[in-house]
Amino acid sequence: MKYVFNPGLYAITPRRHPNLNLLTGEVRLALQGGASMVQFRDKSNDDAWRLEAALALGHICREFEAPLIINDDAVLAGQCNAAGVHLGRDDIPIAQAREMLGPDAIIGVSCYNSLPMARLAAAQGADYLAFGSIYRSETKPDAIHCPLEILSQAAELDLPMVAIGGITPDNGRAVVEAGANSLAVISAIFDGPDIRAAAAAFAEIRER
Repeated sequence: MKYVFNPGLYAITPRRHPNLNLLTGEVRLALQGGASMVQFRDKSNDDAWRLEAALALGHICREFEAPLIINDDAVLAGQCNAAGVHLGRDDIPIAQAREMLGPDAIIGVSCYNSLPMARLAAAQGADYLAFGSIYRSETKPDAIHCPLEILSQAAELDLPMVAIGGITPDNGRAVVEAGANSLAVISAIFDGPDIRAAAAAFAEIRER
């Protein structure tokens, strides 16, 4: 299956190591609620767990025709046949990830609050650009702040933009209006009592 970037709710997995049933069950609920893409983000050093989890998430994402993106790890993305990889400033270059994963892979790049980084990533072949933290994030409380104006200015690059950091259904509309194609969310989906309803609230933002 060939995947393309799907605008909308970009669900990023919470830390659930080593509870695979909990992780996959929660991601399924997010997809049922309308998540259009999923990123597997796991900072553990448990390679066996990470591969098992990525394979299981890939199976679920294919059911919903939603791309699975692997955070930081192009090798794992290749092992689990994910749709692509998301790269941060300390990860491998875009060209190397492209060589490893092929021309159809979705490669996203964190640009933080930097238009020069975004321009460079676009020139090097990124498929989407991620900006944040838009608001204060409980997941990364010390993250660099990215003003909404950066999203508006980055529209000149003509690539999909993902916004991340402290985004909720209440403030997400302003982020979309500033130019974000997708809202990347962790805690506002997975930390609440009703994951499906939380995902649906985000999915509705683009439909208003």
